[in-house]
Amino acid sequence: MPDSAWDRRDFLKSLLAGLPLLTWDWNAFPRGGQEKTPPGTYDAVVIGAGLGGLSAAAAFARQGYKVLVLEQHSVPGGYASAFTRPGGFTFDVSLHSTTVGIRNGVANLIEGFPEIQDVTFVPHKTLYRAIYPDYDIRAPHRDVPGYVKTLKANFPDEAEGIDGIFADMKGLSDDVGNLSRAGGQVDMSTFPAKFPHLFKNFSRTWGAMVDDRLKNPKLKAVISGLWGYFGLPPSKLSPYYYAMPLMGYLEGGGYYPVGTSQKISDAFAGLIKKNGGEIKLNTRVEKILTRDHAAYGIKTADGAEYRGRAVISNANAGDTFSRMMDEKDFLKDYLARMDKLSVSYSTFLVWLGLKTDLVRKVGLKESEIFYNTGYDIEAEYKAVMAGGLPADPGFSLTVYDNLYPDCSPKGKNTLNIFAAQGFDYWKKFETDYFYGNKDAYTKEKMRLADVLIDKVERTLLPGLRKAIEVVEVATPLTNLRFTSNPRGAIYGWDQTVDNSGNRRFPLTSPIKNLYLSGAWTFPGGGYGACIPSGLICFSRVMADWKRIKE
Repeated sequence: MPDSAWDRRDFLKSLLAGLPLLTWDWNAFPRGGQEKTPPGTYDAVVIGAGLGGLSAAAAFARQGYKVLVLEQHSVPGGYASAFTRPGGFTFDVSLHSTTVGIRNGVANLIEGFPEIQDVTFVPHKTLYRAIYPDYDIRAPHRDVPGYVKTLKANFPDEAEGIDGIFADMKGLSDDVGNLSRAGGQVDMSTFPAKFPHLFKNFSRTWGAMVDDRLKNPKLKAVISGLWGYFGLPPSKLSPYYYAMPLMGYLEGGGYYPVGTSQKISDAFAGLIKKNGGEIKLNTRVEKILTRDHAAYGIKTADGAEYRGRAVISNANAGDTFSRMMDEKDFLKDYLARMDKLSVSYSTFLVWLGLKTDLVRKVGLKESEIFYNTGYDIEAEYKAVMAGGLPADPGFSLTVYDNLYPDCSPKGKNTLNIFAAQGFDYWKKFETDYFYGNKDAYTKEKMRLADVLIDKVERTLLPGLRKAIEVVEVATPLTNLRFTSNPRGAIYGWDQTVDNSGNRRFPLTSPIKNLYLSGAWTFPGGGYGACIPSGLICFSRVMADWKRIKE
């Protein structure tokens, strides 16, 4: 049993509540529309149009409930959005690769929303390429045995350990699926025998799982190479946020939506509007209205008030419970818990529009490339949190033109260079940045952008600098400005062992009728977690409304 204060019942409860969304049956939920609501009053008011907010709102709308979404930005989607620049370039704000369901042999199924059929996804032909000082490894698309074979070819002395860690990952995924299908009807006396991988790894880190099986530190780094997708190094990251997603990614493949991630967000917005929901853009929520510690609506920056039976916040938890409410005394313990949680790192992004088809000229075939200058992930994470860039930085490069041919204007290329970043390095620019005094900030961000551009040119794309037509650069301050996420976080709270599963910051809150959806709550950050988060939030609201009726 994990070393904790939980008894067996709490242990099982935590496991069950922490299960991913495996199936979704809309017939299990009631239809709305039976009760007429006056103007300005809604069944649900959703703060923020990130994927978690859009998913929740779409769930209410498709079931016939009256829903309103309020978004401070000019487009829906949050990080799942895009922007255009001269020369015909469209740049994706964040997405490089994601998972998607297969329907009738076509990758176009957004789980939980079969009505959305107009988003086409294309696969990464090579799932990803990872370059290290001694290795150049290509992970094949939807071919776990092929990836295992590649690892064994590069690390023949670790063949047994490689089989072992993959068996552990598969076992963990299978245990979770079996437990979910059991519906909680589990005899705890036989739990360790029936669910051995889940029992063993519930309170361990991904790093501990790896150390059990592998000895070679270089192999440990290689197999943990996608840690940046989840925001923490192996020593801190929950296996739920690495082992299971990695297996899902290797088995199910990585995809990208034709037309950028904005297509996903627009599809959700279209579903909401088609079913009678409303979305108000350029509308900042200033206050969540409460009475007797219960939410009954919101007030916007222009003074408008909207009332709702449920208020769902897709905004960050700090703004939700501090800036937007006058409930600090009542929420004292809740806020104290928040103070103990750390937020994920941010990003430094360079978008490049090239005036020539340099990718084809050079012969670069892969679409998702990770360039690593070493094998010490723990040291790399510390450097990331310190901010800036080392003299010899690693990076990830997304080559969108290798995904589908019309991504860029004819004869041109669209690229994204990504480096993880902490916020502290940029804090010295924060005050001037928000007052519009950006000279020093701009000089530094362009200096760092040049470092990355030069590195990509030396390693993968000779002639890159001369081919550049458009360059855009974003820092943690950019993320903070557009999302209001503290420290420009991209994954909400860090996905640590003690902030995962049922221990993840909850969807419900001490404020009655107030719920959370998105990266700051269950199940976690990233596209594959935020969309289910909205669905699960909707189900919690339905359960609470049912209890009220009973």
